[in-house]
Parts: sequence; structure tokens; C-alpha cells
Amino acid sequence: MKVKVMQVGPIGTNCYILEDETTNKAAVIDPGDEGDRILSVLKEDGVQVEYILLTHGHYDHTTAVPDLIRALPQAEVYIHQADANGAGSQLFPLAGQVADLKYYNEGDTLTLGSLTIQVLHTPGHSKGSVTLQVGDVLFTGDTLFCGSCGRTDLRGGSYEEIMSSLNRLGQLEGDFHVCPGHDRTSTLERERQYNPFLREAMGQ
Repeated sequence: MKVKVMQVGPIGTNCYILEDETTNKAAVIDPGDEGDRILSVLKEDGVQVEYILLTHGHYDHTTAVPDLIRALPQAEVYIHQADANGAGSQLFPLAGQVADLKYYNEGDTLTLGSLTIQVLHTPGHSKGSVTLQVGDVLFTGDTLFCGSCGRTDLRGGSYEEIMSSLNRLGQLEGDFHVCPGHDRTSTLERERQYNPFLREAMGQ
């Protein structure tokens, strides 16, 4: 498994390219902007893109989706349904732009070559926020950041829900690489020790 990160768009959203090295299949996670740049990296790597996966529906994580699906018509686009119903809004602009938008929910799995992608519904930043678990990697979107967590004052946000979601992530057994939607990557064990929001959520 190989994970590449690109910071895209005006607020530096982390767009991840997840690659299965045994089959050369790939998924693009949160293509927030700069579709041409993302496509250039995919072409350079020579991968076959199976999925475009969204941790939530905010514009800074979805803006490049239309450009990508025009260039990669075989790629399936997945989002939680709770974040796909905001056509015309700035925060949830994706609805209506993808002809065959697919939905995933808690407990669903997707196969990417030899990799299994597990969906954890982790609302709080938005109603449809998810964390994608692949082996020992967590793509946490705007739920869990290095040293912080996502804001909850936007439409569909809830501090109580994000605390519950953070507690769930903190209770996962073992350590994980944490790949958040913004800022730098971390590890779950580091966040358990030093992240005040995660510590609060876990009652520490």
C-alpha cells in the first residue's frame, strides 16, 4: 500500500491518493481542488483509478470531483448520503453534479485490489462525515486533526456528535497512521496522548 498526499485549494485540503502496489489500482480521497494537478500525478504513477472517496461533502473536499469524473469515467464516486443532499449550497455543492453518485455507510467495505477499505460513520463536523480505515491507516477527514478536531458550528455540525466520534476513534485497538483532511499527519497514539479534544472525548 502506498499513500500520497497533496495539499490542494485555497485552504490546503489534504487530497490523498491510495494505491495498491500489487494491482496498480488506486482511489482518490477528498479531491478538494486542482483537478488537473491531481490527474497529472495519477498519470505519472500510471495507476487505474477505481474510486473517488469523500470523507464528507464540504466544497473544499469535493470541488475537483466533476473534473476527475470527466477524465476518469470508470471511477465510482462515494459519499455518505447525509452529505449528498445540499445541491446549490456552498457547503454541500456536489449533489446533482455526479450522474451515478454512490453512497456508503457504517460498516460498508470496498475492495481496492488487495486492500479493504472499511467505512466508519463519524459525524460531528457534518452529518455524513466518515473515517476510512485501510489496514493501519485512518483517513479521518475533518473529524480528527493533529492536535485538534473539526469545527462543529457549520450546518449539520454537532459538538456532542464529534465527541462521540472522537471517542470511538480513540477506542480503536492498537496504533494507526492518522491522515486528516488538513494540516500534517499524525498517529492515533500521539493523539491519544496530546490531543485535548480526543482526551476530552475519552474522559481523560
